[in-house]
Amino acid sequence: MHFSSKPSYKLINNGVGSLDTAELLAIVLGSGGRESVLGLSHRLLKKYGLVGFGDVSYNELKGDCDYVKALRILSVVELSKRYGKLVNKGFKKSIGCSKDVYDMFKDELVGLKKEHFFVLLLDTKNRIIKKELVSVGTLNSSIVHPREVFRSAIRESANSIILIHNHPSGDCEPSDEDVSITERLVEIGCLLDISVLDHVVVGVEGYWSWKES
Repeated sequence: MHFSSKPSYKLINNGVGSLDTAELLAIVLGSGGRESVLGLSHRLLKKYGLVGFGDVSYNELKGDCDYVKALRILSVVELSKRYGKLVNKGFKKSIGCSKDVYDMFKDELVGLKKEHFFVLLLDTKNRIIKKELVSVGTLNSSIVHPREVFRSAIRESANSIILIHNHPSGDCEPSDEDVSITERLVEIGCLLDISVLDHVVVGVEGYWSWKES
């Protein structure tokens, strides 16, 4: 690897925002040992996904890297959780469009082997109150029940919600099931006076938006 393409060089010269997720993880890990640190980063992200680090245990990580790197990953994840709680309940800005949602979730969801169905709870100014994982499905479909989708929205007095899920195939085109569950949840939201503003399907190259479509 040419020196100018190393994550540390890019960070120093171009800023931390110039690094992708694997490069940021490589900075945290420090070195890869027998494999390159970027190779290790890509392998870990492929196995767990960025969102998966939030639930992984030390013993699970210890099977994929040495104990120092496992401790570093777990420490960074916990720091990010605590920082999130300090910054406007974890979020800084309101949602203005579907791309805002895609940008927020793409690093977490792209590459996961199962469908993950999230709900964003919003206030009257479209500021995020809470982000909640509702279900983790099989390879081809999510198991989503309206009761689980709206439970937190009712409890948190949300004004509206946005639905988000990924397609493990990487294709963001909606399935018939995606359209059906969206229409059903929109109807239920009307009855509860909680608007469903959008349903965003995250793919590798982009997203599909129910609102934009």
